[in-house]
Amino acid sequence: MIVAQELTKIYGSGEAACGALKGVSLEIGKGECAVILGQSGSGKSTLLSVLSGLERPTAGKVICDGEEITAMNEKQLTDFRKRTVGFVFQQYFLLPHLTVEANVRLCADLAKNKDYGEIIRAVGLWEKRTRRPKELSGGEQQRVSIARALAKKPKVLFLDEPTGALDEETGRNVLDLLCKAQQEIGFTAVMVTHNPSIADMADKVFVMNSGKIADMRTNAQKKTAFEIGW
Repeated sequence: MIVAQELTKIYGSGEAACGALKGVSLEIGKGECAVILGQSGSGKSTLLSVLSGLERPTAGKVICDGEEITAMNEKQLTDFRKRTVGFVFQQYFLLPHLTVEANVRLCADLAKNKDYGEIIRAVGLWEKRTRRPKELSGGEQQRVSIARALAKKPKVLFLDEPTGALDEETGRNVLDLLCKAQQEIGFTAVMVTHNPSIADMADKVFVMNSGKIADMRTNAQKKTAFEIGW
């Protein structure tokens, strides 16, 4: 599903040049859940941005769902993200003037998905569908952002610290929701997190250090959101 080959990402030039990625290669299979770990500045968020097409690498290749996204122009890349990719971020990025239902419908319309109401029900927010983001808790806003991403029916879901701003109970519930959604829909998930315990839920775990993959492991037996440490 996702293949990265010798990815390099350099910011700046000359003496100020900084190598955020230094020859990163990996493979993530269709329907797998991959977690990317690493300290701040290790390159994990840059890797997520490059794999998802939000940023272009300085060198290297990314193939996602059989398409080489690093060879696409901006129009092709925008169309690819619209067709294939969903995003969930630590910051919820909800449109403040729109209701829960309207925020979710925006992405549902991209996929011509008329069943988005079922997704709102699945995240437990049907009774609050007419509320605006400021009327919701942090956990509820994150659930809206997840519903919005799933309403696109993505083939790949990229998640950047989705539980970073949540308390333990809400964080576990959000992870459980994501796990159940992946099992039902079958999308591939790639998550960056600072919480190493979440790696126990993944099929594959990549540990970043100084712009490189320092370690990769697989989990023969995955844990649930309520079995991991925190």
